[in-house]
Amino acid sequence: MCGLAGFFDLSRGSDEAEMEAVCGAMADSLHTRGPDDRGIWCDPAAGIALGFRRLSIIDLSPLGHQPMISASGRYVLTYNGEVYNFQDLRAELEAAGVAFRGHSDSEVILEGFARWGMEATVRRMIGMFALALWDREARTLHLVRDRLGIKPLYWGRQGDLYLFGSELKALRQHPGFAAEIDRDSLASYLRFAYVPTPHAIYRGVRKLQPGTILTLAEGREPCEQTYWSMAEVVGQGRAAPLDIGDREALDQLDALLRDAVGRRMVADVPLGAFLSGGIDSSSVVAAMQAQSNRPVRSFSIGFHEADFDEAIHAKAVARHLDTDHTELYIEPEHARAVIPKLPRIYDEPFADSSQIPTFLVSELARRHVTVSLSGDGGDELFAGYNRYILASQIWGRIGWAPTALRCGFARSLRLLSPETWTRLFALVPEGRRPAQAGDKVHKLSHVLEGGPDDLYRRLVSQWDLPDRLVPGAQEHKGVLFNGHAESLLPDQLGRMQYLDSITYLPDDILTKVDRASMAVSLEARVPLLDHRIVEFVWRLPERFKMRDGQSKWLLRQLLYRYVPQTLIERPKMGFGVPIDAWLRGPLRDWAETLLDEKRLREEGFLNPLPIRQRWDEHRSGVRNWHYPLWTVLMFQAWLEENRGIA
Repeated sequence: MCGLAGFFDLSRGSDEAEMEAVCGAMADSLHTRGPDDRGIWCDPAAGIALGFRRLSIIDLSPLGHQPMISASGRYVLTYNGEVYNFQDLRAELEAAGVAFRGHSDSEVILEGFARWGMEATVRRMIGMFALALWDREARTLHLVRDRLGIKPLYWGRQGDLYLFGSELKALRQHPGFAAEIDRDSLASYLRFAYVPTPHAIYRGVRKLQPGTILTLAEGREPCEQTYWSMAEVVGQGRAAPLDIGDREALDQLDALLRDAVGRRMVADVPLGAFLSGGIDSSSVVAAMQAQSNRPVRSFSIGFHEADFDEAIHAKAVARHLDTDHTELYIEPEHARAVIPKLPRIYDEPFADSSQIPTFLVSELARRHVTVSLSGDGGDELFAGYNRYILASQIWGRIGWAPTALRCGFARSLRLLSPETWTRLFALVPEGRRPAQAGDKVHKLSHVLEGGPDDLYRRLVSQWDLPDRLVPGAQEHKGVLFNGHAESLLPDQLGRMQYLDSITYLPDDILTKVDRASMAVSLEARVPLLDHRIVEFVWRLPERFKMRDGQSKWLLRQLLYRYVPQTLIERPKMGFGVPIDAWLRGPLRDWAETLLDEKRLREEGFLNPLPIRQRWDEHRSGVRNWHYPLWTVLMFQAWLEENRGIA
C-alpha cells in the first residue's frame, strides 16, 4: 500500500529542480502511507510531475520502485493498491510475448495498459487501487479509482494547474493550491459526518468517483468515464435474479469468499486479520484459517465498558478457529489520547467516532504484521445494519396511515418536552423503560413525518437542516434527494442497501479504515468487497439477506460451516466508544473550548445558537446529542489543526 501525489501544470513554468522539490514535498506528506521507498519523476517540457511513497508488500526489491516506466518507454505509472489477480494477468501477458523485469503487480498492470489499453486492463483487475498513468506520447494523464472506492484519490484544478493525491495534505503542499473551505461541502458534512463524494472540503477539489477513469489533457475539458457502476450491477441483478436454492447459493458464496480471501493472503510480508467476533470478520478469518497451514494472526481490542466490549466474543471465535490471537484492553485514557491525532489522520473533517477504536486496532496489528484483512462491506451487502430492521419495523407499523395523520400525531408528541416525557416514563417498570425516554420520543416524532426515503435520510443524518447551521451554504443534494434510487429499486430494503453502498460505504466505512490503517503504515484488505462477490450477492433474491426478521441470512449460514452458531448469535454491536458519556465527563472542557459561542461567531463558519442549544441539553443529560455534536467538534478540531491553511 502506498501514497501517490503529483501535478500537471499546463503553464509549464517550472524547471526540473523546482518541480522535483514541490512534488517531493507532496509525496513526503504521505510518508506513513509509504515509509519504505520514495520516488519522483518529472517532465518539465510537459509540465507533469509524479510522486510516490511505497509500503513494500509484493516484490520488496528495487524492481518494484515507482514511478515506473513501461518497457516501451511510453507510459509512467504511480499506483496505490493491490491487484490480487496480477499473477493471472502476468501469465496472459507472458503468453503474448511480454517480458518482465521484476515480480510486482505494478509492472504487470503497467504492461497491461501498454498491451491492452486503459479500460480493458482496468476491467481485468481484481483489487483495490488508485493510480495515475501518464501517456508520454499523447501527453494525457489518466486517474483511476477502484470499483468500490476502497482507495482514495483527490484531484482538482486551479487555473492552469491540475493537482492530485491520495490525501488532501499532499495537495496542500503545492504553492499554487488555494485552501478555501467550501461552505456547501461543510453543510453536507454536517448532515452525514463525512464530506460526500465527489465533493471535498476545499473549493475546486473533488474526490474521484469509484469505478471511474478521469482523463486530463491540455486543450480539453476533464473527461470522466465509468468502467464499473453499482447502479448497473444492481439493475442487472434485479433484471436477471438467480433462480437458486439455499444449498447452491451457500456453496457459490463459499467458493467466492475462499477465492477472494485466498488471493488477499498473498504477500511478501507478515499478514493477519482484524477479528471483532461479529459475522463479517469471523467469516473472513474462518476462510483464512481454512486455507492456512499455520494459525492465522488475529487482532482485537477490548473496552472495560461492557456495552462497547466485543473482545470476549472475538476471543471465543479465535479459540474455536485456533488462530494466533492478540487482544488488548484499552483504558479510556488511551482511547481519548487518540482524539488530538484525528484531524491529522483523517485530513478532512470526518466524524464517525468508531474512528478511534479503528485506529487502535490498526496500531495493535501493526506491531506484528504489515497486512491485515478486514470484514468491512458485509453489512451493506447482506443487510446487516440495525437501521434496516428498524426502518422495516417502523414503516410496517405506520406506513398505512395517511401523511396528515402521521404528521398530526408527531406534532402532538412534541407538545410535551423531553423532560416531561422522561418523568412520565418513570411510571414504567425499570426493565421496560428506555434510557432517556423523552429524547427518544422526540426523535421518533420526526421519524413519523414523511415517506420511507425521508425516514432513511433521518436515520443517516446528524443534522437534519445543515444549511441553517452554515451561513451562506446550500447543501449538495446528491443521490439521497434526487429520486434515482427509488426508480432503480422500488423495495425499501434494497434501496437502503444500495444507497449505503454508494455513499456510506466508500465515504465513511472505507475512509475510516484506510486513514486509520495508513496512519500506522498498515495495509488493510477487504475481501467481502471483491467485485465478484458484490455482483453475485446483488443477483440474489432478498430472502438470502433478510429472512424471518434475521439479517445476513446467507452469510450466517456460511459462517456456521466453520463456527458454532452459539458463538455468533447475539445482538449486533457497533464498533464504538462512549462518546456521549465522555462529552459530559472527561472531554467536557475540551468540547466547551471548541464550542465556545464567541469563538464560533468569530470564525464565521457555523451558527452558534443551535449548536449551543444542543450542547447545553447534552451536558444536562436531557437529550443525547453526541452524534451531531461530534460532527461539529471534529470540524472545529480540523479547523484548529489547519489554521492558517484552511
